[in-house]
Amino acid sequence: MSRVRTRPTRDDTRDKLFEAAARVFEADGIGGASIEAIAAAAGFTRGAFYSNFKSKDELIIAMLEEHVEQSIRRNMDILAQHDNLDDFIAALKAMDRTRQDPLGRSPLLHMEMILFVARAEKRRPELAKRLRARRRLVADIIEATSKSNGKNSNLNPPWMASVVLALEDGFRLHRLIDPETTPADSFLRAITDLRRRTGLASRQDATS
Repeated sequence: MSRVRTRPTRDDTRDKLFEAAARVFEADGIGGASIEAIAAAAGFTRGAFYSNFKSKDELIIAMLEEHVEQSIRRNMDILAQHDNLDDFIAALKAMDRTRQDPLGRSPLLHMEMILFVARAEKRRPELAKRLRARRRLVADIIEATSKSNGKNSNLNPPWMASVVLALEDGFRLHRLIDPETTPADSFLRAITDLRRRTGLASRQDATS
């Protein structure tokens, strides 16, 4: 009896192209990576690449979009299980990062791709759209966890979200430049300090 061959779905093909592109970008640099090399690394033809993306720029933007969407889903899943801020942060620390998308596993590549897109003014609105989505996510988390903690603060969640993301991006950059003096948990430690100073911490936590 002959075996039925199943063709990869569009999502499977895109995922393989994302993984292959990450490897090629890291090896050859984003500017030096060719579409042919990316397709070959994924085990596809040039035609298969163009059936999914019109250009390398479109591939990169799609990778950034997928990264943000995965981050949103992951954080909302954690929030659904842990609406207490202490528990939420602990779950983030314990998260299995090996199952993340290529950009989640490689902060350096993530930042390189953001800079690559940002260099062209016409592409910046795509970055802005994803930044706003990240801000909304963090603002929702701040609002949900503050309500769970019984805090009726005057915090502005959207503004606090901007502060949190600036901290995250800043510590990610510092970690890349000087990992010896920037521990891997620097961002989450900073969030703990920040919430103590903004009244989001529990009374016991704030006096410890």
